[in-house]
Amino acid sequence: MAYRVAANLVLGADGSTSLHGSSAGLSLPEDRARFHDLRREFKAILIGGNTARNEPYKRTPLPLIVLSHQPLPERLGSNEKALAWNLPLSVAIPQAGGTYGDLLLEGGPAFIQEAIACGQLTELYLTISPLTPAENQIDILELTANAEELSRYELGGSLFLHYRLAPSHE
Repeated sequence: MAYRVAANLVLGADGSTSLHGSSAGLSLPEDRARFHDLRREFKAILIGGNTARNEPYKRTPLPLIVLSHQPLPERLGSNEKALAWNLPLSVAIPQAGGTYGDLLLEGGPAFIQEAIACGQLTELYLTISPLTPAENQIDILELTANAEELSRYELGGSLFLHYRLAPSHE
């Protein structure tokens, strides 16, 4: 693979993936700054249909590829960089990587876990917010079970982690 495939995810300290139905509610100012800095390292953003319907993607600095069996949600209508691809993630990643280069996945945990399971995710950026809304929780240790921690630091009450993913043996 000649391109990088990383995912960025914010979680509550209790493993919550959202607050009031959106991950944006878990994101504190330091996480937002990291989020925007991270995007500068990539050539395209890849998200799933649920993320497109629930998160604010009206504008993006990079091409935004939405994997969905449905047309782009109306809320993305003003995003000239948004494209709808009706492809499985395992096919979309190599196609997008070949077309654009380095990819940043910004989907929810199921989307990211699917990328991990198909062995195509090379890095994971994880922010652990101090918030504990007990909404749509996942097991953080399970998510990172086959990952090597590369760095960690705390800032503004959040913990910022960077992992390298072990290659899949499927």
